[in-house]
Amino acid sequence: MIGKLSGVVEYRGDDHVLIDVRGVGYVVYCSDRVLMALPGPGEAVALYTDLLVREDLMQLFGFPTLVEKEWHRLLMTVQGVGAKASLAILGALGPEGVSRAIALGDWNAVKAAKGIGPKTAQRVVIELKDKAPSVMAMAGRGPAALAEAMEDEVIETPAATRRRPAPKPAAAPAAQAEALSALTNLGYAPGEAAAAVAEALSDMPEAATSDLIRTALKALAPKG
Repeated sequence: MIGKLSGVVEYRGDDHVLIDVRGVGYVVYCSDRVLMALPGPGEAVALYTDLLVREDLMQLFGFPTLVEKEWHRLLMTVQGVGAKASLAILGALGPEGVSRAIALGDWNAVKAAKGIGPKTAQRVVIELKDKAPSVMAMAGRGPAALAEAMEDEVIETPAATRRRPAPKPAAAPAAQAEALSALTNLGYAPGEAAAAVAEALSDMPEAATSDLIRTALKALAPKG
C-alpha cells in the first residue's frame, strides 16, 4: 500500500493534484481545504495517502498530516460515509474541528459539510464518540512515534527531500492529547474526557496542558 508520497506538483485540479514522483505521476484526491494549501506547480510536496481499492476503481486520497489521514479512515467506518463524504467533512471542519464536534456531540457542525445530511451527521457523532479519543491523542505524539505508526510504503524523491520545509510543532494539539490522557488515567470514560477537553479548548485554544486539565475537571465535576 502507498502510505505517503513525496514529489513535485505537476498541476492542481478541482478535486485532485498530480504529483510527479521520480517520473511517475500520481493522481491524489484531496479536500478543498487541503488543495488550497498545496504549493503551486513545480514545488515540492509531501502527502500522507490512503489507497481505496474496489473492483473497478483505485483512488489515492491525500492528507497533510497522519492525524488527518486517520480521521479519514475512521470517518469511513460510519455507515453512509464514503471517501467523498469524509473529505467533505474534513474539508469543512479540519481534523481539530472534527475532534471538537464529535467530542461535544455537535452533529450540526458535521451537517455543515457539503452533502452531509442530519442523519449521517448524527451517526458520525454517535458512532465515533468513543473511538475519537485514540485519534485525538495522536496529535500529541512526537515525530518518532508518528513514524513508527507509518507501516506503509513511503515514496520520496531526493529533490523533494531537500526542498521540504521542516514541520512546525503544534503545541495546542499536544496539550489536548496530554490532557485527554491524564483524564482517562483518572478513570473518566474516553467519550466524556474528550468532550470536557474539547469544551475547554473552545474557550482556551492556546491553553497549556495543566490549564486544560483544570478546566476540564471543573466541567466533569458533579453538578448540584
